[in-house]
Amino acid sequence: MVLAHAVRGRAPGGREQMMLRQDLPAQRSGPAGRSSAPGPGAPSSASSASPPSRLLTWLGRLGAPAAAFAVFQTLLGILPQNLAGEAARYCVAATAGAGVGAVVWLSAALLHARAAAATAARAPSSGPAPSPARSLPALVDGTYEALRRGLSVIEIPGRGPLTGWPHSLAESDPPVHPTAFGTAYGLHLLLDIAPYDGRIRAGEVAETLWRLRLPDGGWAARSQGSGARPEVTAIVLGALARAGADPRLLDAEIRSCEALLDPDHDAPGLANTYVVTNVLRGMLRAAPGSTALGGLREVLVNGATADPVRGNHRCWGAALATGRGNPAPSVVHTARAVVALDRAAQVLGEDERQRAVREEGLRWLLAGASPLSGRASDLDNCQEEVRRPGQEDPLHQELLSVRHFTAAWVARALMTDGARQVAAQGVGLPAWEAQLTAAVARVRGMQQAGVWRWDDGPMGHPVWMAYQGLSVLRRHALMVYRP
Repeated sequence: MVLAHAVRGRAPGGREQMMLRQDLPAQRSGPAGRSSAPGPGAPSSASSASPPSRLLTWLGRLGAPAAAFAVFQTLLGILPQNLAGEAARYCVAATAGAGVGAVVWLSAALLHARAAAATAARAPSSGPAPSPARSLPALVDGTYEALRRGLSVIEIPGRGPLTGWPHSLAESDPPVHPTAFGTAYGLHLLLDIAPYDGRIRAGEVAETLWRLRLPDGGWAARSQGSGARPEVTAIVLGALARAGADPRLLDAEIRSCEALLDPDHDAPGLANTYVVTNVLRGMLRAAPGSTALGGLREVLVNGATADPVRGNHRCWGAALATGRGNPAPSVVHTARAVVALDRAAQVLGEDERQRAVREEGLRWLLAGASPLSGRASDLDNCQEEVRRPGQEDPLHQELLSVRHFTAAWVARALMTDGARQVAAQGVGLPAWEAQLTAAVARVRGMQQAGVWRWDDGPMGHPVWMAYQGLSVLRRHALMVYRP
């Protein structure tokens, strides 16, 4: 009910500033990390054979020894008798025969290689299996080992033992205090991996999240002070719900999270796409029957804006378009919104207007630069700063630095249930497949042995990035699988 008022606008001047900046493009993706998507059928090689191919076919049908002997006999018969004696005639003929024999052998080898490549392209399932170092199971094993190495197990007076993760897998030596955000995504990742052993116990991680709960309820990032924030609380609640937390304990925290969505409490947050999409996805997991979900989705739907550069399709920026100008369109925020609205449609259903806005977001993404053009700006990672008035002192601002794994979000949006149909009605399936393949290749290329890297600093291996990256690769592998 309170969310119905959130569409009226942002807080008065000075209460919110948001900035989006481009990070360096991820250059680690490449052919070695490229995942394949089903493509259009290849044309028949017989119907498109060129004259050089027909010549190679004719030469390949001749045995190399037979061709060499034929040339030798022919030259021996036509060379003049006075060519420096009989030995010279034999030498010239033998040399020419050997040369032709080598050409025929190379032609046959080329034909064999071309036939093998064509067979592999037509039937990829019958080709050799990928090497274990590049297989998805090996990558999952690498992620699990990284989780084990990055796990922090410490004792905090007054809170008891904590078993979880800080923000990054690279900042736990020596063990540092686990955070609610890192531990929630670590639990999500652990539940996705479903390891065969109990070296990391999901129950202990879930219990740690309860111990990280703030005194007044809810959770916050370590840079956000002592007051709960809805975008972190919803993510934690979603992880706890997946882990099978007691519904009675969850209900109390869900009500607290719903109270955080009051515009009078957090107007800057409800005007921010990152915050709203985080809360919507987390609450759909933790409380699919919550009455706040409908109003939260309306905030997101009303926050879309038309982009004349890309066919006037509606999209999203870092700020929601809730009556104060048109925010700059953003690939990652549009992809985040599409994913959140797709999940909401599966749980809550959707009307024609909500469906139209969600599909327009997909069309906007599909109208971006083709990956074949060599421009990858739509997949470049970016960083955002969300500013709010401080909870303890409103004269000071609370700063939340948010990093976006753009390729992962684009891939997730293009793998939603309706994306293929929207593409078929617009840009076409080949364009959809090409953009999805490029996004998945970028995601895979940014990891090494199951660890995703933002940069080389102590905060450069975020737990959330590993979760998003592995989720994309698993989803894509299931999507392209054909029994």
